[in-house]
Amino acid sequence: MNSNTIDAMSSSGPTHKQQAHTAEAFPEEQLPEGITETEEEKKKCWFVGSIDQGTTSTRFIIFNGHGEPVASHQIEFENKYPKSGWHEHDPQELCQSVEVCIKEAVEKFRSQGFPVSKIRSVGITNQRETTVLWDKNTGEPLYNAVVWADTRTTSLVRDLKARPGADKLQDKCGLPLSTYPSSVKLLWLIENVESVRKAYEEQRLAFGTVDSWLIYRLNGGHEREGGSVHVTDSTNASRTMFMNLRTLDYDDELLSFFNIDRAKLVLPKIVPSSHPTAFGSLARGCLKGVPIAGCLGDQSSALVGQCGFTPGQAKNTYGTGCFLLYNIGHEPVISTAGLLTTVAYDFGDGRKPVYALEGSIAVAGSGIKFLQNNLTFIEAASEVDTLAKTVKDNGGVVFVTAFSGLFAPYWIDDAKGTLCMLLLSFSLFTPGHGSTNCFSLVGITQHTEKGHIIRATLEATCHQTAAILDAMAADSGHALEKLAVDGGLSNSEICMQTQADLSGIPVDRPAMRETTALGAAIAAGLATGVWNELDELKHVNIKGRKVFHPQLGVDERRKKHRRWERAVEMSRGWVRDEDDE
Repeated sequence: MNSNTIDAMSSSGPTHKQQAHTAEAFPEEQLPEGITETEEEKKKCWFVGSIDQGTTSTRFIIFNGHGEPVASHQIEFENKYPKSGWHEHDPQELCQSVEVCIKEAVEKFRSQGFPVSKIRSVGITNQRETTVLWDKNTGEPLYNAVVWADTRTTSLVRDLKARPGADKLQDKCGLPLSTYPSSVKLLWLIENVESVRKAYEEQRLAFGTVDSWLIYRLNGGHEREGGSVHVTDSTNASRTMFMNLRTLDYDDELLSFFNIDRAKLVLPKIVPSSHPTAFGSLARGCLKGVPIAGCLGDQSSALVGQCGFTPGQAKNTYGTGCFLLYNIGHEPVISTAGLLTTVAYDFGDGRKPVYALEGSIAVAGSGIKFLQNNLTFIEAASEVDTLAKTVKDNGGVVFVTAFSGLFAPYWIDDAKGTLCMLLLSFSLFTPGHGSTNCFSLVGITQHTEKGHIIRATLEATCHQTAAILDAMAADSGHALEKLAVDGGLSNSEICMQTQADLSGIPVDRPAMRETTALGAAIAAGLATGVWNELDELKHVNIKGRKVFHPQLGVDERRKKHRRWERAVEMSRGWVRDEDDE
């Protein structure tokens, strides 16, 4: 849902003034003596802001006490790709995008007659693993932010896997060694960027994921009276490989494995995801003084926004990548089927932390962007279904979208994108040389149309999701009964029906799909009295949900699965250092 849609929805309902007038029309004697408004009315008149800082865009959404969006603004920013496999952001531009979105959304909020004083707090949700380094003395970034999907660390990861103790890491931190987590990005930057290495040796290097960087800057940075605010929550910290899942604190053995000296690196303090004071408050702008009271990594935030508070509930977010979280309760379970273990949320205030199994897919919406920007198949992502409907199926084409290797449950760092025509009795195998190719073409014929490749791209995400669901069933001992979905690609009717067909379970899509932003708002609202307990949220975002039921037979589903697995095997081994050639 874009900001215009949200604003249209909000403007069609009564304004704050109209609500007040409506309340006056009902005599107060309908309420108990001495009470002039119900608890429902009180919730309605409080609002929570949510900063949603993603991989390709930033947005700020203001929700009311029923979890309904009333105003928003979104802007895109530049994604930098200086070399093949490298992916960066300008840290300053991330901060500027947040400030612009807050300003514009608040103006829209005011224009509807709402007073800014009714915004009780702000939550933050962010792209995880993306690593920002800055000088603790000046507050200036020392390098571009290295994005979670960046694969420059491939050879470094290969070396780390050979170190003693590498096989013990996942038991402590929940993550396997890959190009994915922040730890390997930090290590690469210390080893390869002079300004970073010098700051590290001089003990002035500050480290953080995007949440830490934004909180630091929104509080005023190093100029803040009383000292800077340098914190992170446990959902983000659990993506660094530095935090022990059971203690929710930094682990000396984990840091030692990566040769990180804590005396030389300023790490953010790990705090609960919901807290009235730990994240400080906005230092300037139209919301100056409003507390930042919630913080969740984007995928954990989406689970919270889907109200996945019960063990066994799961959600899949179809964004730039694709991320499936499965609530496993208060004890971490280390996967034996290629999944990650992460902190789902930690709301503090005497509540126990909740953990999740996670399957991560590197390419989802970015696969559509590839077809749009690189191959010019479409002019806008909204055209996907239209073009897919020009053909009845994928025409035998299978597309392994391994632009950043393959994540769960495969964890193949040396895979490259492979486009296969697997129905042929022969294949035309003409890959380019080296690791700079985005994908290799195998057996494409004159029969192949754009619609076939569009469908194959959508199916790549759905096949990987189905594989993750199988892995979750293996780890948990039982299969999911339903999958809640959100994210941009969930707007595709064909993709969601394909997901139900390939996974064999119903897919449940809400009408209001800004669940990631809603999760951060819930975390902030819980800390500031908008909501007091999770039970109060059971009616949030339940209107207009659509369920896609499987329409594919079991035999046909298994046939498609076998074909996909063959294509995955063909994608292996394409990324090698020149010395390995």
